[in-house]
Amino acid sequence: MRHVDFSSLHRSTVGFDRLFNMLDGLGQPDGGTTYPPYNIERTGEDAYRISMAVAGFSETEISIEAHRNVLTVKGDRANEAAGEGSELLYRGIASRAFERRFQLADHVEVVGANLKNGLLHIDLKRNIPEEHKPRKIEISAAPANAKQIEANTVN
Repeated sequence: MRHVDFSSLHRSTVGFDRLFNMLDGLGQPDGGTTYPPYNIERTGEDAYRISMAVAGFSETEISIEAHRNVLTVKGDRANEAAGEGSELLYRGIASRAFERRFQLADHVEVVGANLKNGLLHIDLKRNIPEEHKPRKIEISAAPANAKQIEANTVN
């Protein structure tokens, strides 16, 4: 994969360091991590949902943390014995620990999370502060009794 040099943009922009670092990181492989599988979907104009397949994990074995535009989901399962008098012949259900990170855009907050039928659903919402939203500027007309200065020019 090609490497893009952002040095020319660093000279003419201010405050985009995080964006350039994220773009640089996209080209680096993440080690082929595919566990656990997940979906990201848009559920509304400013609402999103991350759904992760975490079969076999309970609410107490999963932790979710949002810090500085990074959402981290960790799962750590306690080792289970196969049961009294039984022997595990084949393990097809993954029970390994995981950590999955998601970069969040500015003003995206975690609204809630729930675990149902082996799927962890994390709901996100973009809350743009009023001072960052576009606002309409009214144009006022000059008062009717305002004095006008006229200049006579001699040609």
